[in-house]
Amino acid sequence: MSQRKLIIAVIGAREPSPEESGLAEEVGKEIARQDAALICGGLGGIMEAACRGAAGKGGITIGVLPGDDPNTANPHVQIPIVTGIGYARNLVVVRSANAVIAIGGRYGTLSEIAYALAGNTPVIGLNTWSIYRGGTQDDSIIYVQSPSEAVRKALELAVKE
Repeated sequence: MSQRKLIIAVIGAREPSPEESGLAEEVGKEIARQDAALICGGLGGIMEAACRGAAGKGGITIGVLPGDDPNTANPHVQIPIVTGIGYARNLVVVRSANAVIAIGGRYGTLSEIAYALAGNTPVIGLNTWSIYRGGTQDDSIIYVQSPSEAVRKALELAVKE
C-alpha cells in the first residue's frame, strides 16, 4: 500500500503584486521539490503562479474550482475539481490540505485562513494578513520571510491523517 503524499494548500489573491506572484511560483517549486502535492482554488493570480512553479518541477497540482467548468482552471492545474459552490470551495481547499501557505491575499484569502485555523490546520504566512484580538496580535498564523522557509515550516507542521 502506498503512503499518501502531504498536500499543501497555497492561497492568495487573484490579482497579486508581481512580488507576490514571484513568491508563489517559488513556493510551488519548493512544494514539488519536497514531493508534496499542491492544492489551490485553481484560478489565476497566486493560484496560477504556484501551480506554474510546481508543475514546472514535476509536482502534482490540484485546483478546486468555484464553478462547473473544468476548463476555467489555470493551464498548470493537472487535476481540476469542479464544485459549482462558488466561494464555499475555500473550505474544500483548506480542509483537503495538511498545511496552508497564505501569500498576500484579500478577503477570500482571509476566509480560507479562518477556515484552516478553525479546523486546526497550520497556516504559514508570507506577506499576508495579520489577525488581532482585543488589540493584541493573534499568533495563530506562523509568519516567515521566504518561500523555502514557508514550505519547510508547512511540512514540519503538517497535520497528518
